[in-house]
This record gives sequence, structure tokens and C-alpha cells, in this order.
Amino acid sequence: MTAMPPAFMPPSKDRQTDRLIPTFDASAREGPSGPLSGIRVLDLSAYIAGPYGCTLLADQGADVIKVEPPNGDNLRAYPSTLEGENRAFLGVNRSKRGLVLDLKTDIDRAVLLDLVDKADVLVHNFRPGVAERLGIGHAQLEQRNPRLIYCAVTGYGEEGPLRGKAGYDQVLQAMTGMCTLQGKPHAPELTYGSPVDYYAAALVAAGTASALFERERSGRGQYVGVSLLRSALTMQSARLIQAEGEALDIARDMRSGGITGLHPTAAGHLYLSANTPRFWDALCELVGLDDLASNPRYDTVRKRAEHAGEIIPLLRERLKTRTALEWEQTFGDAVPCSAARAIEEMFDHPQVIAEGMISSIPHPVLGEYRGVTRSIKFSRTPGPVPFAAPLFENTAVRNAKKTE
Repeated sequence: MTAMPPAFMPPSKDRQTDRLIPTFDASAREGPSGPLSGIRVLDLSAYIAGPYGCTLLADQGADVIKVEPPNGDNLRAYPSTLEGENRAFLGVNRSKRGLVLDLKTDIDRAVLLDLVDKADVLVHNFRPGVAERLGIGHAQLEQRNPRLIYCAVTGYGEEGPLRGKAGYDQVLQAMTGMCTLQGKPHAPELTYGSPVDYYAAALVAAGTASALFERERSGRGQYVGVSLLRSALTMQSARLIQAEGEALDIARDMRSGGITGLHPTAAGHLYLSANTPRFWDALCELVGLDDLASNPRYDTVRKRAEHAGEIIPLLRERLKTRTALEWEQTFGDAVPCSAARAIEEMFDHPQVIAEGMISSIPHPVLGEYRGVTRSIKFSRTPGPVPFAAPLFENTAVRNAKKTE
């Protein structure tokens, strides 16, 4: 089931200022309602964390209006091989309507404030202090709309010496130890795919939904703060534990041993996880190394890590007798594993298809494209049909601020 973006309704005239106010038809979304249907979100954020957090809200039925500056969201300028569109922008901003406003001008700011009066949520990722200078800080908007949930995404939080510094996913990866733990000793490596941004997006959606739930009890909105620094550290909660008097050498506990990891095969690489006794025994049996399973030198994860130099050559010699896909079939449910695939293979993976994770979405420039849609399943309120991210040139009320 596919849908085109709901259209803007004809602008209405503000009699006091004699200007046009954009009106949105939230009811135009096709398909069943979602748990957040009827909630209006103003997305003033750019890049990934804030915008994708708003997309997760749109997946749940929220009416999301993406407000971009005259130059557009910076993500639109990222490299893309799509003709006339940007792959990253499409993936991050589905199911939103678009509006272009220059918030440095009084008339455009007034248009936004009119939307704020009727909004439930506003999300931005301005550096601390910028929103206040624009006249749209939390305290300023709270006076206009006391029920507004105001979510600010920052790099480093609202306080401290780095509060005003711009934060980016890979900068925070480097800062918080991810790169060091990801790479080999003395060779830090980045994790591509913006994990810090996407986890922050999940926190945006979760924090906003919690604030909306609390508003049902109190009748009041509130400030919701999400930072990339908090996101990066939250992702590593299992690592950031230090016992009293313990030396700061946390990394020593972070490896599962030489068995767990990627291994070469006759064709391709295979990821294996065999930490429990059941999985270890099954692995040894299926690769024909039964004597390893019965050897007391290797009967715990710690022992296998200590003797990885003995085990891995034997294991890899056996793994090279078949391809990664063949071993994946052989191990089945007996050993947690997966062949290392290219992301493009996920479009047609039978499990992805069965779960309905990919939808075909009409697009006025591309004709149609396939992409990820609903990330959460709701049995009774699955949410409306997803539609394409807004075109920058087709943000229908680009000139609605002008008088007739």
C-alpha cells in the first residue's frame, strides 16, 4: 500500500497582518490510525538525529511538518547518486510535509509561531542559545503554548564547557571510546552508519512520547533534552561500570573471545557467536571438531579467549571448506551466525519481506523507490501509510508568507 504526501490546504488569511498562513490537512493521510495520530510535530532539525526522531513519530501517525531554512536541510547536500534527489534525505525524512521559512525574518518567524500555537511538539537541533536569539526558545514558546513538548537535540547537552560546540556522530564516536574499542590496538576505527545519531533519534522519539503521555496527566508540556554525548554513552552502558578501587582498564572485559567474530570461509565471511556451552558444543560438532568440545582447556568463554591462538586456526581451516552462505544453512538454529552481506541484499531478504520492513513509495521525481518504513509494530493502531520525504522546491507554501 502506498501513498503520496498529503497536500497543503489553501492558505488562510490573517486579518490582523494581511498575510497568508499555511494550513495543513492532517486527515489526508491514508491508512489506519497510529498511536500518535492527531499529534502535530514541527521538525526544525537537520541532519539525522532530530529528523529521524520525528520520522519515528510520523511512522506512529503523527502529523510532522518539516520546516527548512532557505538553503534547505544540510543533509540534502550530501553526496548521492540519485538523479535530482538525495538518498540520505529520503531515508531520514519520510512521511513529512515540507515548509521553507527564514526564521531570521519577522514575517517568517510569525508564520512559525502561528503553527506553534496549534502544535503538540517542536523539535530542533540548534546550538544552545540560538533558538533563544531567534525568539523560539523553550521559555518563549512555553508562554504561547503551555502544552508544547519542546525537544532540543544538542551535541553535548545544555550545560558544561562544551555546551556551545557543534556535535557530530563520528566526533562523538571518537570522543567516547567507540573508535578505540571498535578497532585493533592502537588503530581506532569509525563505525559507519551513524549509530550515535540513530540512537539519539530513538531517544528523541521515546522522550517525546513519554512527555506526551505525562501531559495527559498534568495538562502541561515540558522541555525534553537529547544530546549526542548522552546517546553515545548510553549505548555503552555495559562498558561504563567501574567498581570502587578498580583500575580504569574497562576494555579488558569487552571482548567475547576469539571464537565470537567474523571468520573467512571459502567465499565470504561468516559471523559466529558460540559463547554458551550449547552453542559451543554445536559448533564443534557441525564443523567436525568434537574433540575441542570435550577438552577441559576450552570449556568456558574465558578459557577459549585465553587459548584463541590454538582454536581459531583449526576452526578456520574447517570453515574454508564451504562458503559463508553454506555454513549459514548448515548451522541453522544450532549456532548463532550470519554471512556478512551487503546492505542491498536486505531489500529482498525473505525475513525482511515477511516482516514488511520495506515499502515501495511513490515519488514525483524518482517515480517510486523502496525504503524502510515502520520500525515498531502496533497490533491495533499500526499507523498510516508512509509517503515520500518532501521535495525542497515543492514545499507548497514557500511563498505563503507573502501578501496576496
